[in-house]
Amino acid sequence: MPADPTLTGQTTELLQSMIRNACVNDGTPASGEEVRNSDLLTTFLEGPGLELTHHEPLPGRRSVLTRIEGSDPTAPTLLLLGHTDVVPVSPDDWREDPFGGELIDDEVWGRGAVDMLNLTSSMAVAVRHLAHSGFTPKGTLLFLGVADEEAGGTWGAGWLAEHAWDEVGADYVLTESGGIPTDTPTGRRIVMMSGEKGIGWRRLTIHGTPGHGSMPYRADNALITTAEVVRRLADYTPTPQLGEHWRAYVDALGLDDEGRAALLDPGRVDDAIAQMDPGMAKYLHATTHTTFSPNVVHGGTKTNTIPDRVELEVDIRTLPGQTDADVDAMLAEALGDLAARVDVTPAVPSRPASSSGTDTPLWDLLSRRAEAVHPGAEVLPFMLTGGTDAAFFRERGATAYGAGMFSARSSLAEFRSRFHGHDERIDTESLGLSAQLWLDVVEGLLS
Repeated sequence: MPADPTLTGQTTELLQSMIRNACVNDGTPASGEEVRNSDLLTTFLEGPGLELTHHEPLPGRRSVLTRIEGSDPTAPTLLLLGHTDVVPVSPDDWREDPFGGELIDDEVWGRGAVDMLNLTSSMAVAVRHLAHSGFTPKGTLLFLGVADEEAGGTWGAGWLAEHAWDEVGADYVLTESGGIPTDTPTGRRIVMMSGEKGIGWRRLTIHGTPGHGSMPYRADNALITTAEVVRRLADYTPTPQLGEHWRAYVDALGLDDEGRAALLDPGRVDDAIAQMDPGMAKYLHATTHTTFSPNVVHGGTKTNTIPDRVELEVDIRTLPGQTDADVDAMLAEALGDLAARVDVTPAVPSRPASSSGTDTPLWDLLSRRAEAVHPGAEVLPFMLTGGTDAAFFRERGATAYGAGMFSARSSLAEFRSRFHGHDERIDTESLGLSAQLWLDVVEGLLS
């Protein structure tokens, strides 16, 4: 099924403009400046049939909300949820300008092209198309271009869920990380995200004793202690957990009986994953383990001064059922005798792993649309190893999935490499297919 050229062109142009606005979120409250993309979306959406409201909990951290009101208060409501911020970039490592939004060989290049300005722009195009066509649904449709997703949603979806739930709440939510084709030994699958790991980021403060850098012998150097902390975290492997999403994913791999049995055995799964393709192994390990990734370090004041304090920020992703207490216990186990020398505090508010069941009319619609675009392909529910704003809505009872619709030119392996990676880009056919998906889902669910 080819993409509609008009939808494709409009989504391409809007995506290019969003990329060029460079709403880079480095995790600090003053970063992001999503007001630029909020204003862009506002200008794009303004017109008959749409109400527009804005929320800006901090200067520049603005989200935009629009809605098409339904005629039947008992009908389901649907929120199309797209974020407008992007992660930082190392421009010297890119082939093209990461904020140029260039169209090269039918691909839009730039930071956010995959995560997730492609979907945000396609959602806006679909909503405007519906409004301009005079669409009058039974159920209410909402579109939210939200700030701060890339730093945990504190000034975006999390803030809105707490302070404006009567405006943004919905029965169903569609956001990022789905609709991506992957070819397996048993045929093509289209992955749709029905669950995601939790966030338990921690800031570790490692203490030492200051002294003169010219006399390092037996010094209590906080940086050297930090190096050992990092090594222990890198070596630490918690006990694997094999849940429902894992079993469904293993079944789709089409392995022989022995390979399948190994991946489903908690005692053998680590060795089995180690024998897999390295790209695949990263995902398989992350879906079966709580992960600890030390990614940011701050410390030291001067070259000739031994540091007495270093801060280490660790990206920790939790599995279903795990709590903050579980995270702290695993950290203590990993650090061993160094735990007493390390102060542990949350780096961002924690949130648990979450998931939504797939026995719903919305999942059926997504499955039918996937089969129409990719004939014969089955939809595979999967657990996202990262996090999305869907978690805030699941916490309040909404059914939330990661969706989209991507062309055969795309692949799951490429998507994983482009999320937060160099040379991020998306093909234009996928942009049009995603915009059409939102139209089909809205009409099928809300009419």
